[in-house]
Amino acid sequence: MIERRQFSGGMKGKNLRYLNENPDQSAQMSRVGFLLLEHFSLPAFTQALDTLVTANLLRPGLFSSRTFGLNEGEVISDLGLVIRPDARIDSSVLQNLDLLVVCGGYRTALQTDDEFIGLLRLASEQGTSLAGLWNGAWFLGNAGLLDGYRCAIHPEHRPALTEISKAAHVTSEAYVIDRDRLTASSPSGAFHMALDWIKGRHDKALVEGIEDILAFEESRYRRIKPTENVCVSAPLREVVKLMDANLEEPLELEQLAVYAGRSRRQLERLFKEQLGTTPQRYYMELRITEARRLLQHTELSQVDVLVACGFVSPSHFSKCYSAYFGYRPSKEKRLVK
Repeated sequence: MIERRQFSGGMKGKNLRYLNENPDQSAQMSRVGFLLLEHFSLPAFTQALDTLVTANLLRPGLFSSRTFGLNEGEVISDLGLVIRPDARIDSSVLQNLDLLVVCGGYRTALQTDDEFIGLLRLASEQGTSLAGLWNGAWFLGNAGLLDGYRCAIHPEHRPALTEISKAAHVTSEAYVIDRDRLTASSPSGAFHMALDWIKGRHDKALVEGIEDILAFEESRYRRIKPTENVCVSAPLREVVKLMDANLEEPLELEQLAVYAGRSRRQLERLFKEQLGTTPQRYYMELRITEARRLLQHTELSQVDVLVACGFVSPSHFSKCYSAYFGYRPSKEKRLVK
């Protein structure tokens, strides 16, 4: 039995997102339905869906998702890709949903019928939360379901929503969550809308884990940008940035001290006081955390990963990895989608 090392305060929260040592076993699955309208924004839809899928990678079973169409058959997205929804939406499926997302797009026609309006109103009456992507808010407003709510919609369709739903507060924001109404005006807004909705149902660690994964550039060795620790002083933050930017060839403590304009002893004191650890240990934890991220979310080989994270040999890498995670890197689960 391998006795695992504990991550220091500066890195503990980040790794608990991935170690998932204390999952909420009582968390109830949230059921999400995506209603795909003709010419819906595929990027906005995938941003929202990918957020839910990534949450399930970290903690399986938190969310389920289905796609629906207004009619039988296929739906064409704004990119010309043809999607076949799982089912035609009707009243029977609404009671099995916690959230219904109306997915519109730039060329989605602002027109509806009594059946569609009736389904949206029925969903609201049954307590289902309602969301709109791109110009999806227009359909909610047309059904009278945004009266007294703040909402977001693509700028091109803002005047139309203002006209059809005079009691709604139409904003210029990328996304808005107002009680049981969620609206987003863009793909980026859809991502943050979904993330914020998850945050309201689960803990901060899960949300930060999702952000870490979806901010990752799989084709390269580095994250798009390192996560800043705003709880530390500016000099220490600069040292942490230097560490993060130099994982493949770790800098010596003396080099870090020179770059930071501090002595080695001053640097050690800053780490001890603000992060509760030594610079050397923090650097190791940063590298081993990045190594696990690479193993889980890219197709890089174990050798490529150990080189990218500054380990001198497979045996040294395996020993360090086992010390923190309790198993060899070769046993790590690949989560590449």
